[in-house]
Amino acid sequence: MIARSRRPDRPWWLLRLTAGFGLVLGVMAHMVGWVIPRGGAQKLTDALVAHLRALGGEVIANHRVTSLDELPRARAVLCDLSPRPFLKIAGARLPASYRRSLERYRYGMGVFKVDWALDGPIPWKAAECGRASTVHLGGTLAELELSEQQAWSGTAPDRPFVLLTQPTLFDPSRAPAGKHTVWTYCHVPGGSTVDMLPRIEAQIERFAPGFRHRILARSVMSPAGIEGHNANYVGGDIGAGIADLPQFFTRPTWRMYSTPVSGLYLCSAATPPGVGVHGMCGYFAAQRALADIHA
Repeated sequence: MIARSRRPDRPWWLLRLTAGFGLVLGVMAHMVGWVIPRGGAQKLTDALVAHLRALGGEVIANHRVTSLDELPRARAVLCDLSPRPFLKIAGARLPASYRRSLERYRYGMGVFKVDWALDGPIPWKAAECGRASTVHLGGTLAELELSEQQAWSGTAPDRPFVLLTQPTLFDPSRAPAGKHTVWTYCHVPGGSTVDMLPRIEAQIERFAPGFRHRILARSVMSPAGIEGHNANYVGGDIGAGIADLPQFFTRPTWRMYSTPVSGLYLCSAATPPGVGVHGMCGYFAAQRALADIHA
């Protein structure tokens, strides 16, 4: 329904491409189920790092790079950055015309995220929800569309469309015996400072009376907190940029992974095919870099 949301200064047909992400997720869910990694998403990173080290690679963490000058000399540097943080560390090396193109890149709605520790499973009215790893809460289609329309247009929704995941129903290793973890997010205007916690909890309580009584602890992240955790998510936009027609196929510019600087590339979700846990942005950027090196 995000694709049907409209903003006065952008024709509706420019927004419909965002439905592509929903279609891909829907197809994957029907083919293999809604996959969650056993032990948590960190296990994906652990596996990738282990493979890199087996190939002789090195990982340096907990060091913020403020300039490309801090990096060792290399034939190819791939930056997993969206345009705004990329400009901060590489702007001085980029031609003025390319900098202006990156400055015009548009970020979209932010998200407000909440994690809970619960003393039991969510008491859903609909038993089917207790057998799903991911539940989308939005009431009627009209309510869902209104929520996304409001967030897109700059208003924090009263009844937000909530994406909710309950992984411990299928992976008990993530919590003590009998306990559960749940995380959710809803869309809000980019950079919103509205506290959505009461509205999200009210929406869950609406479909699962007694939910609040099972809360042991919670962790809340506003759009500012999300951007502070990952500078790519400007204004809390976890998609790293709007995916309408101008920014769907040629993001962040027509150069996509390449930049005007030899050996410098982009490989974040701000490049095709965009947001998702698929690794294809990095794969295609690496292919481009290797092609240039061996040209």
